[in-house]
Amino acid sequence: MTAVAPQPIVTRPRPVRPVVKGSALLNLLQTTDHKVIGMLYLVTSMAFFFVGGSMAMLMRAELARPGMQFLSNEQYNQLFTMHGTIMLLLYATPILFAFANLIMPLQIGAPDVAFPRLNAFSFWAFAFGGVIVLSGFLTPGGAADFGWFAYTPLSDAVHSPGSGGDLWIMGLVLAGLGTILGAVNMITTVVCLRAPGMTMFRMPIFTWNILVTSLLVLLAFPILTAALLVLYLDRHLHSQVFEAQNGGAILWQHLFWFFGHPEVYILALPFFGIVTEIIPVFSRKPLFGYKGMVLATFSITGLSLTVWAHHMFVTGVVLLPFFSILTYLIAVPTGVKFFNWIGTMWRGAITYDTSMLFAFPIFTAALLALLADRQLGALVYTRQNGGPMLWQHLFWYFGHPEVYIIALPFFGIITEIIPVFSRKPLFGYKGMIAATLGIGFLSVAVWAHHMFATGAVLLPFFSFLSYLIAVPTGIKFFNWIGTMWKGSISFESPMLFSIGFLVTFLFGGLSGVLLASPPIDWHVTDTYFVVAHFHYVL
Repeated sequence: MTAVAPQPIVTRPRPVRPVVKGSALLNLLQTTDHKVIGMLYLVTSMAFFFVGGSMAMLMRAELARPGMQFLSNEQYNQLFTMHGTIMLLLYATPILFAFANLIMPLQIGAPDVAFPRLNAFSFWAFAFGGVIVLSGFLTPGGAADFGWFAYTPLSDAVHSPGSGGDLWIMGLVLAGLGTILGAVNMITTVVCLRAPGMTMFRMPIFTWNILVTSLLVLLAFPILTAALLVLYLDRHLHSQVFEAQNGGAILWQHLFWFFGHPEVYILALPFFGIVTEIIPVFSRKPLFGYKGMVLATFSITGLSLTVWAHHMFVTGVVLLPFFSILTYLIAVPTGVKFFNWIGTMWRGAITYDTSMLFAFPIFTAALLALLADRQLGALVYTRQNGGPMLWQHLFWYFGHPEVYIIALPFFGIITEIIPVFSRKPLFGYKGMIAATLGIGFLSVAVWAHHMFATGAVLLPFFSFLSYLIAVPTGIKFFNWIGTMWKGSISFESPMLFSIGFLVTFLFGGLSGVLLASPPIDWHVTDTYFVVAHFHYVL
């Protein structure tokens, strides 16, 4: 068989395209490629980060010594305002869209985002909005100086005149519009452009977090944008919406913090998603609790919209217990995330590469921030709100059932031991069960006998219930004695321990019956009688 030598394929050479000066810049201006736009977001937000960081360094240098060094009061206020604005709204928020554009379409198998031109418009709106905010430094009066939270009436035209404040407002409106449109794009991409077979619960956690964060943007950012536009009308058309005499100062705080606290999670959730992608890879284990992670993310999102008023406790115009409890409650889904991260690392073959080393500080910093936030929510127990009494009610509502949480398992152990070493069946099996249920029920109804000395509880009711709990306990003792009665008892170690337990708990129970009497309780509260009762029981 004759081998035929392959013939070369004749191709027509492509003409060399002439390189036009400025074409690379023109391509950046015209691009709708999600990866290029992601890089533009990343570079631009990092540029703003360095500008904001430089402002922080100037402020720290000014504060290095007492007195004025090289900044005036006005300049310091401008730097403070612009630093906070840049770091929150021109760096930390848009950088999430950098990662979303670069990673999310690839994770779900999408060819691009749903609306490529809208994606490009969102970026340029953010970029030009940021430039408008910074351009306030070029005006005669300087940049905005009323704080990044722009509390009214400090931010009105009387107290903060000049075009610096106007540029700050309109720049953030434009940047906020870009953020809102970007969120619409991300939601549509996730919902409509997933690859075949990519169901919602097969999506990577980072994609889930971008979806949830985008939903949160749509709920929070329109509030800020609308409030800023109304503030602009107040400054120029004297609409007086945020006038202090009309309650406008408090209205601004409600609107700003209704945006402001969800903004915390708009910043945090994408990085939670990144950490959740990193930890399984470098632990060489699948993610622990995938659905729990998704549920926790949605719970954080829902609760983040209900806790804004804890930023307003010092105003005295919000319902402290309600918002404080919700602030505590948001720790639960966050704790689920920490539990799942630790569960993923547990017994994994962890490699401490660069990504994992970055994940640990994020993990630790988030934990410290969570603990600090719980402290900021802790106005529930102030004396002015009746907090000391609330604490006693809550603590003892746990404390007295805790006695039986400790005692009932040992009652069960004793009930197993005594028939064995008495060589008799248990006397009154069903009575034992009924007594156990009775103790369990009554134990949650007698907490207030620990509070007789406060004078703030209904004495006869709680005293009667405290006496009543002795009845099912007495049934147990009666049945234990009935089991031993005329039995062939052998005093081995388990039986000796059981008899000792019965005697000790009997003393604890009898001293408790005495404490259930208010006249006796008042005299022996905070004495060693209570200490003895406590130790006999426990």
